Amino acid sequence: MARSIGSPDFRAELGRTLALAGPLALANLLQMAIFATDVMFVARLGQQALAASSLAVAMIAVLMMGVNGLTSACAPLIAAELGRRENAVREVRRTTRMALWLAVILGLVCIAICQFAEEFMLATGQDPALARLGGDFLALLSVGILPMGVANVLRTFVSALGRPYFATAITAASILVNIVGDYALVFGHFGMPALGLTGAALASIITASFTVLAYAVAIRRNRRLRRFHIFGRWWRSEWPRLGQMLTLGLPISGTLIAEGGLFSGAAFLMGLVGEAQLAGHTVALQIAAIAFQVPFGIGQAATIRVGYHYGAANVAGVAAAGRAALLVCLVFAAVTSGIILVFPRLVLSAYVDVKDPANAIMVGFALRYLVVAAAFQFTDALQAVAAGALRGIQDTRVPMGIAVVSYWAAGFAVSAALGLFTPFEGVGIWIGLAVGLSVAAALLMARWHWRGRFGLLGAIAR
Repeated sequence: MARSIGSPDFRAELGRTLALAGPLALANLLQMAIFATDVMFVARLGQQALAASSLAVAMIAVLMMGVNGLTSACAPLIAAELGRRENAVREVRRTTRMALWLAVILGLVCIAICQFAEEFMLATGQDPALARLGGDFLALLSVGILPMGVANVLRTFVSALGRPYFATAITAASILVNIVGDYALVFGHFGMPALGLTGAALASIITASFTVLAYAVAIRRNRRLRRFHIFGRWWRSEWPRLGQMLTLGLPISGTLIAEGGLFSGAAFLMGLVGEAQLAGHTVALQIAAIAFQVPFGIGQAATIRVGYHYGAANVAGVAAAGRAALLVCLVFAAVTSGIILVFPRLVLSAYVDVKDPANAIMVGFALRYLVVAAAFQFTDALQAVAAGALRGIQDTRVPMGIAVVSYWAAGFAVSAALGLFTPFEGVGIWIGLAVGLSVAAALLMARWHWRGRFGLLGAIAR
């Protein structure tokens, strides 16, 4: 039977979850700070540049979610292997190597897809000028998908091996690289030409490449991580392990694409409503995305902690790990929701000059959207952590179905209906986002709660 919240076992698991989730969440926040830096620099190029980059980022975000979803299957696999046997060097190495293979292959495919971004934007009815600007930007920016995918695998590896603070430190250093790159290449400093959006894309590619190099150095210099030799014999195939990763990872990828597609689709809907609304949506969504990074980090920690207990055949440990993660995420959601509701203009001022009359319309739209964002903080946090806990027990197929139904049959349908066919317009689109997240949270929480009844614990329950 699972321990109660007041038990020593739960308190110990809560401590372990916080120790893992803290660095992961901070690394996520710092990663968002890299994207936020790009937005801050691009926003100063003007409303058209910001809107065009928003369309490009909406597309690349979906592709990156697909790549990260497939490769992140290594997290529950590594955790379960360590839970079964602490000295699982060969198994961990094989899993990580196949994840790196997937990151490279998928990165090349995504780069090819992004070369047709302008045509896709035009096909969705976007303004031709925005489509041309956004398409050119994405064609270059997409080169960074490959190193970003590799970096995500290395980050998962160090975190599952108990070194999540490496991810925090490396991401913090990457922010500095990105700031210098944006400062030099977007506006032309340090003797570099002012390249505008092209400069922002180049800065992102440089930052992603630096991140991969930093992880490689950290892994080679750390005694515990070095002994896994994950870069050794990189050409050797492990087809059974690759098949196992695809079995777990394809549904994870589908889940993340469904969720990311909802938000990216919202950007395209906003593009049909108006340029000012799209710009306001971009800024407001950045704030909501930053708030989401902590629950996302808690969900990553839940995958690892639940996966560890799942591999160790510890039913009580699985329950305690999931309960600890859910408790932490609810507390954080209460904090972020309050901050967004009480200090919306202060939060917006980090991105745009809220006092500038030229930004008045955009800021007005963004403030309306933030009210909805504050409302869905709880459901957004719950769905992220419940999905992470389910991945820990290697349950990914049904959650993918839940994601598709929740985000598209419910969320996107409401966004399109309210945004395009009612006076709600942009606010209606955001209401659709809230509906999708709420339905997903309810269904995923129900599946986690009744995991035993659904037979998700398999043999360990017996």
